[in-house]
Amino acid sequence: MARRRELPLDMLALDRASAVPLYRQLYESLRLHILDGRLAPRMRLPATRELAGDLNVSRNTVIGAYDALLAEGYLESVAGSGTRVATLPQRPTRARPKDRAEALPRLSKRGELMTTLQRDRTIPNQIAFHPGYPEIPAFPFSIWAKLVAANMRSVREDLYGYHLVAGHPRLRTAIAEYLAVSRGVNCDPEQVIVVAGAQAALDLIGRTFMDPGDTFWIEDPGYGGAWNAFLSAGGRPAPLPVGPNGWDIERDNPPPRLIFVTPSCQWPLGLVMPMEVRLKLLQIAETHDSWIIEDDYDSEYRFRGRPIPAMQGLDDSGRVIYVGTLSKTMFPSIRVAYLVVPRSLVEGFKTAVSITGQYPPLLLQAALADFIGQGFFATHLRRMRRLYARRMRDFVALSRERLDPWLTVSETDTGMQVMGRFKEPIDDGVLLAAALKRGVDFSRMSTHYRFAEPQQGMFLGYAGVDRDQTRAGIARLRKAFEDVTAV
Repeated sequence: MARRRELPLDMLALDRASAVPLYRQLYESLRLHILDGRLAPRMRLPATRELAGDLNVSRNTVIGAYDALLAEGYLESVAGSGTRVATLPQRPTRARPKDRAEALPRLSKRGELMTTLQRDRTIPNQIAFHPGYPEIPAFPFSIWAKLVAANMRSVREDLYGYHLVAGHPRLRTAIAEYLAVSRGVNCDPEQVIVVAGAQAALDLIGRTFMDPGDTFWIEDPGYGGAWNAFLSAGGRPAPLPVGPNGWDIERDNPPPRLIFVTPSCQWPLGLVMPMEVRLKLLQIAETHDSWIIEDDYDSEYRFRGRPIPAMQGLDDSGRVIYVGTLSKTMFPSIRVAYLVVPRSLVEGFKTAVSITGQYPPLLLQAALADFIGQGFFATHLRRMRRLYARRMRDFVALSRERLDPWLTVSETDTGMQVMGRFKEPIDDGVLLAAALKRGVDFSRMSTHYRFAEPQQGMFLGYAGVDRDQTRAGIARLRKAFEDVTAV
């Protein structure tokens, strides 16, 4: 007679398309059902080989999940009886969702504020015209893997400790040399602070400089990540309006503690800040004892003429904190960014990084130093400039051909996205909802305004989509335009 199965397989659905490893999915599923009682104490689980066959996964996948649950006490191994669900201490009676929500402790005022802020969203199964998103398959992962492996094999003490909180010395040197040549940044390696992503850099700046009620000037439209970081630190925003004619810095704003700008490629409009405006802002910062945060957004990708040197190179008074990232030149999940701070701030930022722990693994930093130092980074960047220039021209040409009744799209000199302005009144939120139903995503222009009357339009990232995806995505956008403009 066939042995009765004790474990219903329908509760162990695994998503093979997910980025989460299968063993982790299996672990989470079993753990959840142990906690909710569907897998009762002392219940026998199938042998690893048997469950692997039932789920059509490798035996190592099941072993990995079982081992994690055994280590955490959710399962127990009984000699002669296999693996069983452990008897856990009695859990409190589960409250209804409404009761549980009401019983949660009150957040701090800062925590409550953070829950109201916009955050980046990723919607699966869409053709994503996301601004700033690179062409990940073009990255030389085989070279990267060899560099990581080589550093792992070296077993050097400097890669496995806590002491290098400002970054690995070789990486700080490589970044300083790269910035001096490519961006005109004037610094030595000691001024480079390596952190876990650009948002970590902005959060660190906000924590370090902002007292509650301090004013920060920020571009409008502008970068939401900086808005979130400085507002969360207790700052009060004041606008630096940006329009077709550039930056309006003559407003009667309160004296700033911080001035946040993206002068090389203004986010999101793509403008380049004129020299006279840069010099005026440096003068304002010196007069008011303020700090300029220069986010060198998309500066690497300029398709006509030479890249504009960084504002930091003009700073004779030590008033500019320069922020750069590698997520757009390499791949987003690398989570490596850097600050170049005036010499007077180096020790303070080292302490701040040490306290907050916002630095990436030293092993990754060492591999990145090799990637830059051995010339692979420069080679990859040259290839991407050529690829993105071609994609930008193709994207604009196809947009003009297919979306001309509704949208004006122009080529850009710099950056990884183009701007589209509507030819007739259209609510970009309504259009986005229609586009998502059609399977395509974009960035709404209106969401980047926080002071002025929001302009309606769209920002379309072209760098991370190939020709077939571009054609399919623009065809879907055309359908979305037809949906919202149909009489």
